[in-house]
Amino acid sequence: MMSGMSRRGFLKAIAAGGSLIGSPGLAGTSWRIRGSDRGDLRLVFYTDIHADGTAETSHALAMAAMAINAQRADLVLCGGDLIAGGASLRPEQAAPRWDAYMDMVRAIEAEHHAVIGNHDLVGVRPSDGSDALADPRRDFKQRLGLRQSHGTFDALGYRFILLDSLRVSDDTHQYHGWVSSEQIAWLRELLSSIHAATPIVLVLHMPLLTSFFGATRGATFEAPPNRVVINNTEVLKLFADHNLILVLQGHLHVTEALHWRGTTFLTGGAVCGNWWNGAYFETAEGFNSITLRGDRIDWDYVDYGWTARAEDR
Repeated sequence: MMSGMSRRGFLKAIAAGGSLIGSPGLAGTSWRIRGSDRGDLRLVFYTDIHADGTAETSHALAMAAMAINAQRADLVLCGGDLIAGGASLRPEQAAPRWDAYMDMVRAIEAEHHAVIGNHDLVGVRPSDGSDALADPRRDFKQRLGLRQSHGTFDALGYRFILLDSLRVSDDTHQYHGWVSSEQIAWLRELLSSIHAATPIVLVLHMPLLTSFFGATRGATFEAPPNRVVINNTEVLKLFADHNLILVLQGHLHVTEALHWRGTTFLTGGAVCGNWWNGAYFETAEGFNSITLRGDRIDWDYVDYGWTARAEDR
């Protein structure tokens, strides 16, 4: 829990717009929202799994699934990077990694939804020099039974919106954080049919809003295009007249919370921690346990107990 400041003092300090970064400060945190009046909704949000098909990490995924089930969530949401290194692999090379991840999904008891991460783009530039896959999202969609890589659904008075936050690029990054014009048009039409008071939860892989780079690289550091959503303001403006209560995002492997203009932004840490090498900026291997209530959101970051081998750290 927090030290050096009372909980009440802490909440007052961030009431108008605040930020927390690093897992120690996110234990048992609560911020106000305008939620649904139809009862509490329990969520698990996990992200950045980086399944690689090895026996050791597959054991970690089984541990994570057990810990997720212990939360008794109504919904389980995944923030992308389901597998490791898909861009440089042919589909047949990526298959064991998908198999490992899908074993985890099958072990999760609650309803499950996932968004695509950059590592889930398969065959962008195969390392063996073979041709790029025509649709690098194909494996993601096929494995998860999806027609497209964005979507929406309702649960207990909440509207959930899942976005594809990636575009393939020709530079050294191979991808940028970007919400396509097709999705922008789809979002605009979707929001026109949603009542302004309906509480909305947005899920995507690349961060829409983050203080990570200011905290780690300095206040004037400009985030690279492969680390954040470049057109984030275009996306957020679409929600200006709506009740966007929560944004769940991944990619950075740290736990972070921002509160900006009535919206809570949670960066979800990582199931793999520091890419299976221990903690990353004090964020251990874990996931988020979230409860949406009528007047507030409560959340914890849960360390599921896996420990990297000493020689891997």
